[in-house]
Amino acid sequence: MSYLDNQLNAFKSNLTSVSHKISNKRTVGAPTTSSPSPAPSQTSTSGKNDLKRKRPETSNVVYSQPADTGTGRNIMTQVTYAIEYLKSKGTEQTLSDLLSYLSLQYTADEYKRTITTILRTHDKIDYDPAGCGGQGSFSFRPIHNIRSGEQLLGFLQSQTTAQGLNVRELREGWPGAEDAIRKLEDQGKLLVTRNKKDDHAKMVWPNDPSLAVPIDEEFKNIWHKIRLPEPGVLADELERAGLTPTNKARGLKMKPKVQEKKTKKARKSGKTTNVHMMGVLRDYSHLKK
Repeated sequence: MSYLDNQLNAFKSNLTSVSHKISNKRTVGAPTTSSPSPAPSQTSTSGKNDLKRKRPETSNVVYSQPADTGTGRNIMTQVTYAIEYLKSKGTEQTLSDLLSYLSLQYTADEYKRTITTILRTHDKIDYDPAGCGGQGSFSFRPIHNIRSGEQLLGFLQSQTTAQGLNVRELREGWPGAEDAIRKLEDQGKLLVTRNKKDDHAKMVWPNDPSLAVPIDEEFKNIWHKIRLPEPGVLADELERAGLTPTNKARGLKMKPKVQEKKTKKARKSGKTTNVHMMGVLRDYSHLKK
């Protein structure tokens, strides 16, 4: 036992000595100072950025649509504006008036000459070189050159057919066509059809007074004394008489189908085979039921 006691005492002494050394190292050790981290160099970051691939800048251009070149810069757009201006004015205008309206009085002379040539030859514009005191005038050319009630009546009376005249075509060159047509209609000089939605005139015809046949008052009284049947009564009377109204579909009577009785057909015997064995095989056909 003495040997074991000696070993135990030696182990305890070693533990105490080691614990003292560890505690001294923790308390006596110099404090550590935190060193600042080195700042990244600008040259290294710039070099990395240069190595990165630059993405192309995205544009909002829609290639399916025409490019936006500005409102009214196209010469044909200016011609359209000039036609609408002449249409709204209804009077002759000079070239300077049109250029001033289009804000083209300070543009290049070549551009002015081009637009002047187009306006002189356009099918919607009448050009008079002697108009406006010799300056040359431009005016709107409508489908029908009618601008008054008298001209309208004269045009309708000169027609060889009773086709009538479209009021929309009249309004194109005559803004006051609606009022003049209503006055002539009240005077009994025009026959007018109107739209149900807005009561605007649609078509006009001349009202020939020679076609107005006078009717005696006695005949008018007899006509008005005739009593019309109530709604629905006439249709019932026709149906009782065996007549079907045209707006009512006739019902087709279908004949009843007679179902035929199916009869079973006798089963045919199959084709006789093995003819070459007739003398060898036995015949059992008499045993069939």
